[in-house]
Order: sequence, then C-alpha cells, then structure tokens
Amino acid sequence: MDRYNEYRIMWVLVLFDLPTETKKERRISASFRKNLISDGFTMFQFSIYIRHCASMENANVHIKRVKSILPEKGKVGILCVTDKQFGEMEIFFGRKEDKAIAPGTQLELF
Repeated sequence: MDRYNEYRIMWVLVLFDLPTETKKERRISASFRKNLISDGFTMFQFSIYIRHCASMENANVHIKRVKSILPEKGKVGILCVTDKQFGEMEIFFGRKEDKAIAPGTQLELF
C-alpha cells in the first residue's frame, strides 16, 4: 500500500464552543486556541481548527494532545476524515464557491 495515498492521509478537525462571558473564560478559550496552533492546527473557521496528518497513527498522537488540553467547560468535538473525504468538501464564500484547502507539505522531525 502506498504510504501517502488519499485514504491513509488524515485530517483532524477540532470543533469547539467555549464560554467567553468572563475574563477568565476568554483567557482559557484563547489558551486552548494557542495550544492548538502550537500543535500544528490551522484555523478553518473561528471555532474549527484542522490539521493534516500523514497517517491515522499520527492523527492519534495529535488527538491525544488535544484531549490533554481540554478546558473544564464548553463543548469540544474531534473528527478524523481521510484526505479523500476532506477533498470532497465544497467550500463557499457567500454564494461563490472557493477553492478547497490544499494539503501543505509538512515536515515533522522526530
């Protein structure tokens, strides 16, 4: 099996709705976002962050990291889809269709 095919490569989506009523809640929410970014996630929409992973094994490493930083309050969902499934997404900016996000070349050093 090809190491980098569209069925092996995964996208991890983190979807969240965190409380931001108080200064402390806003700080916790901002910290959660910053931690996602430091782990290689990119903002797709305001409360949806995505990360391209070379395999399900690699995706599981990042899912475990997200679970380790979950805030005490709020809702967080984690979803994995194959590169093939992600590529089938239709993206619109208003009524105008936008180009899908192309996977970036990601170099990971261990």
